[in-house]
Order: sequence, then C-alpha cells, then structure tokens
Amino acid sequence: MVLNGLQLTITDFVAEVHDTHHPIAVELYYEDQKKTAKLRAGHFLEHRVPKYMGYFERVLARNPKSDSHIFGKSLTYVDLSLFQVVEGLHYAFPRAMKNFAEHYPGLSALRELVRSRPNIARYLASSRRIPFNESGIFRHYPELDRPAP
Repeated sequence: MVLNGLQLTITDFVAEVHDTHHPIAVELYYEDQKKTAKLRAGHFLEHRVPKYMGYFERVLARNPKSDSHIFGKSLTYVDLSLFQVVEGLHYAFPRAMKNFAEHYPGLSALRELVRSRPNIARYLASSRRIPFNESGIFRHYPELDRPAP
C-alpha cells in the first residue's frame, strides 16, 4: 500500500510537469499557450518542485531499512519512477536543476544508484532508450527554464 501511494504521488507530480508546457489545454499547441506556460513553469519551479522533491527526500531519509532506497531494502518501481522523474526534470529544466544534488542529496544518490545498475546502465546506453524530446512529458523549452535558486 505504501508503494502504491508513493507511485500515485509521482503520478500527480508528472501531471504537473506536463502542465508547465500545456497549462490551458492538451489539444492546443505549446505556441498557443506559451505566455501562460511561462507563468505556470515559474510557479512550478519555485513551489511545486521543492514541495514534491522535499517530500520524497524526507521519505527516503526515513526508510528504516535502507538509506539508498525509497522503501524497504531493495529496488522498487517507485525508485525507478523517481529516477525517470529526476532525469526528466534535468532535461526539461537544466538551469533550475543545477543545484539539485545540493538540495536533495538523497534523491541525487538514488539517481546515481539506479543509473549505475548494470542492466539499467546498458539500457540507458542503448538505442532502445528513447531520448527525451519535445513530444513527451518532459520537454525542454529554454524560455520556461530559470536559474537555480
């Protein structure tokens, strides 16, 4: 039950990531909602990223069985999802995420732990890994990014 709740929280956060570039309607082009997207992305980076990343940093720190996994003592789908979210945030908002490791050392360590697993490392280096792009959830629009706090 705990893992499902954490995964649902990640799902909520990912929906907010999407809203940074499509804050009005999904059927409209980004260019048609760019002005509102700038406002939404600014709020997201200032308020929502710290809220969610701070929450997951605390959950990770409070895991009594491991200091390197979000729940229990082994890798779970929530660890993998957090890895993908953190990777996506770094792609979409590279300037804002510049100090990520400083603010969220546990999540940064989790990111490296997942990335360094042999099978995952092979997958990440393979042609099977679809790169982040401007058609997915995590899109890099320079005008939506801002300097790190």
